[in-house]
Amino acid sequence: MATQTTYDFDQMLSNAREAYGEELMRMADAGLEFFFTYSDNVAPSSSAGKFVQKYPDRCFNFGIAEPNQVGASAGLALSGRVVFAQVFGPFLSLRAADQIHTDIAYNDVNVRLIGTHAGVTAAGGPTHNCIADLALYRAIPNLTVVVPADAGQCVKMIRQSMDFEGPMVIRIDRGGSPDVYADNSYELTFGKAIETLSGSDLSIVSAGSSVYWSMRGAKILKEKYGISARVIDMHTIKPLDTDMLLKCAAETKNIVTVEEHSINGGLGGGIAEFLLESGFTGKFKRIGLPDTFAVLGDPDEVYKYYGMDPDGIAASIDKLLIAPPIIL
Repeated sequence: MATQTTYDFDQMLSNAREAYGEELMRMADAGLEFFFTYSDNVAPSSSAGKFVQKYPDRCFNFGIAEPNQVGASAGLALSGRVVFAQVFGPFLSLRAADQIHTDIAYNDVNVRLIGTHAGVTAAGGPTHNCIADLALYRAIPNLTVVVPADAGQCVKMIRQSMDFEGPMVIRIDRGGSPDVYADNSYELTFGKAIETLSGSDLSIVSAGSSVYWSMRGAKILKEKYGISARVIDMHTIKPLDTDMLLKCAAETKNIVTVEEHSINGGLGGGIAEFLLESGFTGKFKRIGLPDTFAVLGDPDEVYKYYGMDPDGIAASIDKLLIAPPIIL
């Protein structure tokens, strides 16, 4: 049964980048012991900045030396504490890849790498777009990779990660995104996807802020094209919930993935690999950023340009379903 959601309410915005800092504060106030590292700058007015001000003895600033931060976070974790490390997303994956691979994953330490500004939400152009990180993370052993759909889910992940064994990447966007879930009473389990909308003609599998856009796209599909689309929040990119994928394949036959990442190597790539090896014969499409450096613009404009907005998602799916199958 689908979980209750709020996709009809555009005004219900929240900010995962603020929510995680607020949750760290609540956890510390409750007596939980952990370290916090950060790079570049944490604004004093932000929730994470307020946490740094209140608990300076457990916080470490590494300036603009992200590789040093990730390596030191591994060392702190080897002392026996959980470490939360906020790193600017594109620099986490591109500058600190060696440290993620060798210091964090190889040593299998309890570090939570919070990669912010995911996708094109930094609005800073190709140098600041975080569009290849999932491809890297998926290829590194021991890493669990999660992408919260909204701020409430981000809070759940931060809290539950305290009791999780092993390294984890928590990938969040830059600013406010619409809430997907009506409340936070639903059950969240790492590695177990959530059906946010029921449907019978196809399944849209998404993660992060793209879950909301997928649900809006599903609404357009129903109203404009008469297509019943199921929407799945695949909040854990690694490991994938393969049971959910097999269920969707059996019940809806057709699967489309939507993600704010390159179509190469991310959520869609991982799902395609699994489904093909499992004998999937339905229609399949990846919706995401193409194999090119993205155009400059506000994130919403970029989504529309590449057909990642609700109308674009709906149009791509309608085109896919009416196209005749390719017989090899």
